[in-house]
Amino acid sequence: MKYIINDEIDLHKIAHSGQCFRWRDLGNDSFLIPAFGKVVRVSQGKDLELSCTEEEFQSIWYQYFDLGRDYTSIRNMIDKNDCFLYNAGQAGKGIRILRQDPLETLISFIISQRKSIPAIKTSIEKLCRACGHLIGNFEGEEIYSFPDLNDLINADISKLEACSLGYRLPYILKTVEELGKDPGLLDEMKEMDDHALIQRLMEFYGVGIKVASCTGLFGFHRTNLFPEDVWIKRALQDNYKEGFPFEKYRPYNGIMQQYIFEYYRTTAGNQ
Repeated sequence: MKYIINDEIDLHKIAHSGQCFRWRDLGNDSFLIPAFGKVVRVSQGKDLELSCTEEEFQSIWYQYFDLGRDYTSIRNMIDKNDCFLYNAGQAGKGIRILRQDPLETLISFIISQRKSIPAIKTSIEKLCRACGHLIGNFEGEEIYSFPDLNDLINADISKLEACSLGYRLPYILKTVEELGKDPGLLDEMKEMDDHALIQRLMEFYGVGIKVASCTGLFGFHRTNLFPEDVWIKRALQDNYKEGFPFEKYRPYNGIMQQYIFEYYRTTAGNQ
């Protein structure tokens, strides 16, 4: 089906924004995207072309791409006198905060600790093949869902050990065990304010402030959260000696963070 683009969206920038690990770049501005037990091929030209029905688009992908939010207006909030952030906004035009599954996001960012992007993707795909469910086939390759909570609870430990999880495996096992004892916990966390959500996420074994902030922003869609990785810390040190103006951009600091990440990682940080 076709979705007419009326706002800013750039699939390539989203794919490399650090918020998702399962998108597969097919070339020619096309991506294969598994999420919520479905898989879709999305191609970007003048409009978006998606290999799904209108019903599936409305029930899953419209929300997934956060298409109900006006990102042009948010980007236009940037103070033009702040040359760094203005340039970051221009560089990051088209990035959107995906509405991802909280469990998948939490486990994925636990896995991400001290791993390169290719290594993260490899571990996650191994986990999906070991514990997920077959959801599609692309050019002869089977595509698997991210495992749900029951899949992870019932997973054979030997299968998990084969997923290159390293020291993160005990973190995942304890997190899954805790969620298994309270299956409604993630839904309860959706109702918490940002501060309470971060504090609760950090109660999971092995989850620090960065993993909690990334999970909050990308898994619970808390657009004011501002994860700080090495790129963001360098950008703030170089450009905001007196501190970033968080109050000015509330409740969209997480979107500003994505603009800064894109700009500093690809342009400003290499100058």
